[in-house]
Amino acid sequence: MPGAKKPVMRLLAKKLQAVLLSTCGLAALGAVLLWAALPPLDLWLLAWIAPVPWVLLIRGSALPGKRPYLALFFVGFFFWLAAIHWLRLPHPATSVGWIALSLYLGFYLPVFIGISRVAVHRFRFPVTLAAPVVWTGLELARAHLITGFSMAAIGHTQYRWIDLIQVSDLAGAYAVDLLIVLVAACLARTLPLEGRRATIWPLPLVLILFAATIGYGRARISAGRIAAGQPAVRIALIQGSIDSSLKYDKQKRSQVHADYIRLTRDAVGRYGHLDLIVWPETMFRVPLVTFDDNPQTPSAWEWSPEQFATAMEQAARVSRESMASLADQFDVPLLLGVDTEHYGPRGVKRYNSAVFVTAEGDVVARYDKMHRVLFGEYVPFADQFPWLLELTPLPTSSSAGRQPVAMEVGGLRIAPSICYETVLAHVIRRHVTALARAGQDPDVLVNLTNDGWFWGSSELDMHLACGVFRAVETRKPLLIAANTGFSAWIDADGRLLAKGPRRSEATLLAEVRADSRKSWYLVVGEVPAGICLAVCIGLVIGHLSFVIGHGGRFQLFGGSK
Repeated sequence: MPGAKKPVMRLLAKKLQAVLLSTCGLAALGAVLLWAALPPLDLWLLAWIAPVPWVLLIRGSALPGKRPYLALFFVGFFFWLAAIHWLRLPHPATSVGWIALSLYLGFYLPVFIGISRVAVHRFRFPVTLAAPVVWTGLELARAHLITGFSMAAIGHTQYRWIDLIQVSDLAGAYAVDLLIVLVAACLARTLPLEGRRATIWPLPLVLILFAATIGYGRARISAGRIAAGQPAVRIALIQGSIDSSLKYDKQKRSQVHADYIRLTRDAVGRYGHLDLIVWPETMFRVPLVTFDDNPQTPSAWEWSPEQFATAMEQAARVSRESMASLADQFDVPLLLGVDTEHYGPRGVKRYNSAVFVTAEGDVVARYDKMHRVLFGEYVPFADQFPWLLELTPLPTSSSAGRQPVAMEVGGLRIAPSICYETVLAHVIRRHVTALARAGQDPDVLVNLTNDGWFWGSSELDMHLACGVFRAVETRKPLLIAANTGFSAWIDADGRLLAKGPRRSEATLLAEVRADSRKSWYLVVGEVPAGICLAVCIGLVIGHLSFVIGHGGRFQLFGGSK
């Protein structure tokens, strides 16, 4: 009977409400909203409300459930599994890394809730202050721990909102992270909770924050007008579409070269005069061979040390002649992504390099990637225990470069970086400031990357968003030459002036000029975010001291009884 269904429906509604208002339910709601705000869905407006359910958990007098922090961890773990699913694509073995990294990142949600609850309930911080400060401090920790991982940051969802992201030149992308969580905390504070009435006082604060942020952004954009008549440097970015697995197949090495030479010839014919041609990471497949005096003879070498020295000289000559031939063919300077093999007294070291070749064919500068990806480019202790490499898909373990390099092109200084170095704000800032101290402050940043490992997935979008923020933070144009995409020309305001296709071939022309604006972030670096992290550490220490001083056991205001 229809009347008999009403009690059942009311019961189901109550159960559904209980699930949604549980620790797991609210945490999962926030996680789903944030996941949808990120690529591939890219519903970026959702990022502004995604933290609201988490802030409600912070506000409550107790977290529902017996093991709420375990529930928070599992929600965080599954969120990261979904957000960085592309990490499983390069090789079956990387699925282990995908799960391991997701397990590690899964701890950040319960830590964020726990420390924020300490701030609100132990030390009486307003939630509108506690949540954004703790979140920003933990984002800084995430950027540094275990070599650092900053992809899928909440602030990165806003990379198309040019007026908004200009605040990144004050405190890095962390400024946008803080703003989003602060706005979400204000929205959560307006909602009724546990008998407390709804309030509207945080809404004017939200409006003031937006007005100040957008006003600052527009003022900074206006200040960045480049004077008319300033000459542009014309740079061609070559984007092939070659699966990364091919580059380790010696029989198909010629295919890589043939494709990139064809695309380069097309760029020269289409664009006319060029000041520089850029090939992506490791796409020039003839290794650059260098050696010191008295290089160590490898144990596998079957002939005399003298013959080995002769072989080294020949290999070094062939590698340079290959680059010189390419430069001579197009009569244009080249910036090439190359594998470098350096033979020294202690054996061979391998580097992931960007090599600058003049139009005359001279190799005049080389940048070796400084920040390597753990288990992606090197395996700890592989030099001492080579058998460790056999447990991974890596053919070799690369060494780290020692210093950034600037190259003169058409009257501008260009500083290269390689692959995931643009993911981490402090890495690019360190490059720029080190070069500035050496009197070589770069005018343009160029990133050589190979995202072909990820088969056109959302990794490409996340990597591109990082590049947008690096341009704004440093107030320098950023060019990206990426195998399979996304190659891009990003100006110093973070605008995408040109963008290559996803997993397809393209050539892009960038006409870049120096930007005269200064960046406060280059001066103060991570001090603002570091203060937030120091507050997090202080809250934990203060809570521990309180608990120990009162003879209690450690807890983070957890589950209800």
